[in-house]
Amino acid sequence: MVFHHLPNTEETRSFLKAFRFPRFVAKATGLMTLGRGVAYRVECAEIKQLHQILAKHFYAVLSAQDRQGYRPHVTIQNKVSPETARLLFDALNSNFENFNVGIEAIQVFSYLGGPWQHEFDVDLI
Repeated sequence: MVFHHLPNTEETRSFLKAFRFPRFVAKATGLMTLGRGVAYRVECAEIKQLHQILAKHFYAVLSAQDRQGYRPHVTIQNKVSPETARLLFDALNSNFENFNVGIEAIQVFSYLGGPWQHEFDVDLI
């Protein structure tokens, strides 16, 4: 996840659809708890650079949560009880091995109060 929230405006869509950034490989290096969920921790200089570029462009409209320090991750599970999250964390962590992931696009979703709706992809070059 790069941001939790960006404004759903034509300016946002236009900027993202025109955005260019090279494809890259990221490494999942472990698991992290989200309190009520679990995520893969991601380490990669390129994803931090991507975040920095986008954060600079959207800074005026970023939420307080998105202005905090960036911890790259891929959410596996969210909005479950802490006990359910702990069970998944323990199960996945028991035999976790680092793995690489090719990043070829940014997916943009709208949150609909429960489900998510895919809006469009930003293909990386």
